[in-house]
Amino acid sequence: MPGSDRPPLLFEEQSSEARAKAAQTKYVADESDYTFRCRHCGQLIGTAGAGTKNRNHCPHCLHSLHVDNDPGDRASLCRSVMEPISVWVRRDGEWALLHRCKSCGTIHSNRIAADDNETMLLSLAVRPLANPAFSLERLGPEAR
Repeated sequence: MPGSDRPPLLFEEQSSEARAKAAQTKYVADESDYTFRCRHCGQLIGTAGAGTKNRNHCPHCLHSLHVDNDPGDRASLCRSVMEPISVWVRRDGEWALLHRCKSCGTIHSNRIAADDNETMLLSLAVRPLANPAFSLERLGPEAR
């Protein structure tokens, strides 16, 4: 926004109703008509196909926006882009994305959605194996 000290939003709402929902500071139970344009990759995103009522990241590039302090509260003043840095598996076997804010460094965990880019998810999952922090030769010949 011109004249604003805030970084640009990652998601650009497409309707006045969507803008009103995004401005709420309480949990929104149904965002079934919510669409946005991802500020990272430019894709137009809707909530249909996500398998969840609340879309919190782009299913194509997996980037998000730092809008919450607590899940669904939309109370963060940061509003910066959050990049996907890893995936992890919760106790119940559900996969979740880890996002790190590019501005303040906050890390949040977000459930994956049914329509998330599987190649991107697997790429995040194997990143430590593709670029280990130590030499794999230190593990010995049985590790090869």
